[in-house]
Amino acid sequence: MFADSKKYAPSKRTGFRKFSEAGLSTYLMLSPFALLFIVFAVYPVLASLRLSFMRYNAICNPDQSPCGSVGFGNYQYLIMDDSRFHKALLNTTLYVIGSVIMGMIASLTLALVLQEDTRSNRVLRVIFFLPSVTSGIAIVLVWGWVFRGDDIGLLNALFNFVGLPTVEWLATPSLAIPILIFMAMWGGAGFGMVLFLAGLNSIPAMYYEAAVIDGAGPRERFRYITLPLLRPVMVYVGITGTIGAFQIFEGVYLLFPTSVGSIGGFKDMALMIVPYLYDMGFNKFRLGYASAIAWILFGIIFAISMINLKLTRSLEDLR
Repeated sequence: MFADSKKYAPSKRTGFRKFSEAGLSTYLMLSPFALLFIVFAVYPVLASLRLSFMRYNAICNPDQSPCGSVGFGNYQYLIMDDSRFHKALLNTTLYVIGSVIMGMIASLTLALVLQEDTRSNRVLRVIFFLPSVTSGIAIVLVWGWVFRGDDIGLLNALFNFVGLPTVEWLATPSLAIPILIFMAMWGGAGFGMVLFLAGLNSIPAMYYEAAVIDGAGPRERFRYITLPLLRPVMVYVGITGTIGAFQIFEGVYLLFPTSVGSIGGFKDMALMIVPYLYDMGFNKFRLGYASAIAWILFGIIFAISMINLKLTRSLEDLR
């Protein structure tokens, strides 16, 4: 009896002896993935962090374009003096707020309308979900034809048909951000709809039955039952939508080019952070400056995600 208890007693190994209990073969099988992860994920991230503190222009000429450490110079100039970055940050903020809010409203509306499990609703769910799995480039090209400023554009052709003048949709500064928000809402509402449908179907029916017995109407049931119980789904949709909105690139790159090879359209009316990062890094070859933009973008997304999660936890504690 005592021999058996010693045989199955928990191991007291520490250090490398405890680490090696799983067997050398286990770590050998994990080593290819670990090596690839370090080479293609960890190292590029650390290298970009190092570059963000340097002036590095791919071709280092000691006389004309010297490369070397500048400390926090890239970050200081970005935050304090770079007017294009300020414009990109403002445009991105407006785009993120509009696309996330409008996208969540559209997704929740579709989920509520198509919640009943009928054949027609299943077909409509597939139709609304298709843009979410379609190539983003293809979607942007289609919308580029719709918003073309000449008579070939679909909207202007419809305007001409009813006798209205044509509009330069992609050359009007006040329309740039609304067009991008509309495209994001059209392309992403189906994905959010699926998540909200899952959340709606997980709400027990007895809550609604009890509310009906107590005399609660549809508005009261939606406000006091549906919305509170959908809060985890709303947080997930909001965070993922925010991260995706901050990374917008294809729409700006394809719809709003400029004649000088830059990105952002007329007077940078549609310039966003990621297209500006691309412009600095791959058009002007200011790789250190582009790395600083990337890390500022990471910090913004990380801070917003943490604040969102913190507020959600605080609201749940109040309940």
